[in-house]
Amino acid sequence: YVPSQADIAVFEAIAAPPPADLFHALRWYNHIKSYEKQKASLPGVKKALGKYGPADVEDTTGAATDNKDDDDIDLFGSDDEEESEEAKKLREERLAQYESKKSKKPAVVAKSSILLDVKPWDDETDMAKLEECVRSIQADGLVWGSSKLVPVGYGIKKLQIQCVVEDDKVGTDMLEERITAFEDYVQSMDVAAFNKI
Repeated sequence: YVPSQADIAVFEAIAAPPPADLFHALRWYNHIKSYEKQKASLPGVKKALGKYGPADVEDTTGAATDNKDDDDIDLFGSDDEEESEEAKKLREERLAQYESKKSKKPAVVAKSSILLDVKPWDDETDMAKLEECVRSIQADGLVWGSSKLVPVGYGIKKLQIQCVVEDDKVGTDMLEERITAFEDYVQSMDVAAFNKI
């Protein structure tokens, strides 16, 4: 979709605009004509007109222009090779810098915020002791947060406690197993909310 030196070569070989019944060719001609001032800066290498068609078609556009275009091709070709070597070195340096920067960057640790509901056996359960038991659970990647007592009914209150865990180190199954191990105080434990951080 971007005009190139191939378009310019064909455009210059056409003596006059195509007739109106060849509307696609006319549209192309007008489009390339609009690039008159920028034609030298368009991408690609300008070749002889005969080089832009099927391989088995003979070039009849004139030998004098072919020699001139061939010289241009050699010059541009050698420049492109030098630039590509420089560009290749630059690209390799930048890739090496990127890799070293990437290796120094610390890995992002996936964490979750969990709100737990810990239910006691009855209204006579010591809730302060229950919370103390829950907070006594220590693990790498586990941080306990705020807590509160929430009325359930008939004078019974449940402990609602917040914690932040590293997903790779601590799971809800492990928390449930460790919390329900305090059988004297804990009847059950539920996950009230689970949010990725």
